[in-house]
Amino acid sequence: MSDPTSLPNFPPPPEERPLTGRVLDALQDLQMTPNLDKAGDVAFEANGQKLFVKVIGGEQFDIMRVFGQWQIASSVPDELLTRLNGCNDVTLGVNLVKAGIANGNLVLAVEQIIARTEQPKPKLQVATGLLLQALQLWHRNVVAKSRVEQGLPPELPEGAPEGTEVGPWLSIGPQGQQSQQGDTGTDTGTDTGEQGGGSQGGPA
Repeated sequence: MSDPTSLPNFPPPPEERPLTGRVLDALQDLQMTPNLDKAGDVAFEANGQKLFVKVIGGEQFDIMRVFGQWQIASSVPDELLTRLNGCNDVTLGVNLVKAGIANGNLVLAVEQIIARTEQPKPKLQVATGLLLQALQLWHRNVVAKSRVEQGLPPELPEGAPEGTEVGPWLSIGPQGQQSQQGDTGTDTGTDTGEQGGGSQGGPA
């Protein structure tokens, strides 16, 4: 009879693995350097931007919330209505993405239903791409609208990149500064870095 210790160690089927574990595996496959923070959320990086995944468990399925939060740079118009109109453009123009302003920060989130037997990797890729697209769309629209209101042509700010790459004016700041405002949609995000949210988003 074979020695039981020599048998291969098969991983449990997806329905017996928590979604958080499957998310970590998927992000590792995508080489996005995931890690689990103190709040139990998964932090990872995509194109230099710090994003997070929060898993909300249910009886039949789970909800995967992919979100990010960024401090708005002083170079961006500070009128709240202009910023909120930029959020409205994102919510109406980018499928699945919700956008809002909380405590002076831009918050973007995508929520998707994940079945107990489903691998989250494809939906993680979709959510990440949409968030990065929405991030740049918000900045471009807010700056362009402000310039039009001033009677100027809606040009990109000097040094802003063409194309889809996120530029330095959307860069991530030092680690340990981001609040967890984005994980539930109810916290105001005033307590920076004390709720396990990882690093603060840089200026948007």
